[in-house]
Amino acid sequence: MSQYILALDQGTTSSRAILFDRVGALIGTAQHEFTQIFPAGKQGWVEHDPFEILTSQMSAAVEVLGRAGVRPRDVAAIGITNQRETAIVWDRETGRPVYNAVVWQDRRTADACAELVKSGAEDDVRRRTGLRLDPYFSGTKVAWILDNISGARERAERGELAFGTVDSWLIWNLTSGKRHITDRTNASRTLLYNIVEDRWDDELLRLLRVPRSMMPEVVWSSEALGPVSTTLGLEGVEIAGIAGDQQSALFGQMCTRPGDAKNTYGTGCFLLQHMGSTFRQSEHRLLTTLACSVDRKLEYALEGSVFIGGAVVQWLRDGLGIIDSSSDVEALALSVPDSGGVMFVPAFTGMGAPHWDPYASGMMIGIGRGTTKAHIARAAVDSIALQTADLMRAMNADTPAPLRELRVDGGAAANNMLMQFQADLLSVPVHRPACLETTAMGAAFLAGLAVGFWPNTDEIQRKQDAGTVFQPQHDYSALDARWQEAIARAKGWNRPL
Repeated sequence: MSQYILALDQGTTSSRAILFDRVGALIGTAQHEFTQIFPAGKQGWVEHDPFEILTSQMSAAVEVLGRAGVRPRDVAAIGITNQRETAIVWDRETGRPVYNAVVWQDRRTADACAELVKSGAEDDVRRRTGLRLDPYFSGTKVAWILDNISGARERAERGELAFGTVDSWLIWNLTSGKRHITDRTNASRTLLYNIVEDRWDDELLRLLRVPRSMMPEVVWSSEALGPVSTTLGLEGVEIAGIAGDQQSALFGQMCTRPGDAKNTYGTGCFLLQHMGSTFRQSEHRLLTTLACSVDRKLEYALEGSVFIGGAVVQWLRDGLGIIDSSSDVEALALSVPDSGGVMFVPAFTGMGAPHWDPYASGMMIGIGRGTTKAHIARAAVDSIALQTADLMRAMNADTPAPLRELRVDGGAAANNMLMQFQADLLSVPVHRPACLETTAMGAAFLAGLAVGFWPNTDEIQRKQDAGTVFQPQHDYSALDARWQEAIARAKGWNRPL
């Protein structure tokens, strides 16, 4: 009997593979970072090489099995979770991408989105998708590729090209081109999927000028989908779980009832609250999206997205060089009592919810002669929690009752200073699980439930560790007011003159 589930966690800056056993314990992990491409002279552009995404993910998968001494036949199923809105277009015959992957952080279609908003299209888009017209989502990225790569639109119209988010790209390659699929959580992030009627929407496809022939088949997040057919060390293992990273983390935290909420501190920060089976639009500039369902029925979540969360720490390391590794930031930030009046708005790729300003700019203000790298590090860490507090306020205004606790995960959630500051800002307990790999756990749970590895979600919940709870201790309302002033100053800076 197979004893393990393999989760492939394809993220924005790295690809990871994590092996879980029957009690949900992490048995092994492997991780490979890959290149972030910032085309010269192109403000706000972010790209990835699709083949580097694939090879980094496959290398991690083979590596984790080798380290753990696990054979493919010992793996009951594979669950895949991925950076969601990143768009890839490839040739159906050759399997070669026509262009780099355009990453979810990319802002090149900001003007196109602004024109669509000006035309009056956004209200209808929101009614159908729960999303806003923003370059964050995949649909305008696909249109950009078709319009700017020679011959691409003509080839797409002839049915020669395929579109997919990263899950589709991985599965296409894992199955040697036999399956062109995505799950509902990823489909719901494209601006092209009607989450009320559960279908690719012809009106939206026409609006964004994307041929229907490019679109993948849509499947459930927990469903046996067939075996890996390549010879990359995983041949014969069943693919049985797919979910966009944030919905996967929501499921990994077992937030399966209306009102349950989690925040993931990854490259960005993503706050999701389960809404149940009724579609409802946000009145406070949040998004409505599809959640994972093991019962094969539509379930919804309210979502707020921060584009630069933990990535600000990576920038301190790689951009400023003031820390050697991301784990150094907590000690540096704690070496001063506060940020010394420095406010850091990390709007490197515009602002997400609830501001939705693609022209916002990164900004540090309040710098004086006494400012040190420690103050900058403190302000950077503070900015992660302050952005999350903006999301929480909007979410509380959208829901019948305020959140009573926040479940947290992601790499930056290991930072105790950040978690305590977050609890203080929100005035609610912050619950951190013993295992922070809840995004990968969600994909593993979805796959395991599909193949009977675990009988039900109750069994999974019984095996989960209680973790750590951070209780509110201080009042930072004055600091939050100063943050709002800094946000206002950063907005619109990159607007074309």
